[in-house]
Amino acid sequence: MADFTIRPALPADGAFLADMVVEAANWRAGATRPRPAVLTDPVHSAYISGWQRPADRGVVAIGHDGTPVGAAWYRLFGADRPAYGFVATGVPELIIGVKPMWRAQGVGRALLRELTAAARAEGFARLALSVEHGNFALELYRSEGFGVVASTPTRDTMVRALR
Repeated sequence: MADFTIRPALPADGAFLADMVVEAANWRAGATRPRPAVLTDPVHSAYISGWQRPADRGVVAIGHDGTPVGAAWYRLFGADRPAYGFVATGVPELIIGVKPMWRAQGVGRALLRELTAAARAEGFARLALSVEHGNFALELYRSEGFGVVASTPTRDTMVRALR
């Protein structure tokens, strides 16, 4: 396991969360979704716009040198403005991103577990996410109790019961 710590996400972490949205969108090796294209996409930008709203919660992984290496957070979306993993009003959607050199070292799993515990502590019954087909993180999500509830030609929506 890599040497990192996890702390709560702060309002000042908005720029780093934007970086992690870009990392999440570019999960494939050699992916070429440019930062401006990702951050101007209405759905991707919804994951970070106005961070930190009252119901937003997140965690940030900090590497041994003190720099952030990954983050996971959740937001609530309405049926009138759903994000990729929207399942219902009142079900937060999780977003997670890890810098490439820190992937497959336990960072994503640790972030996911911390955020799941936070959602449970906040009283949420379920947590949702969206994952593109072929993304290796699908196995992580399955191993942490998420199951596919909907599928499109390019992505799956997954949900985990928290109670």
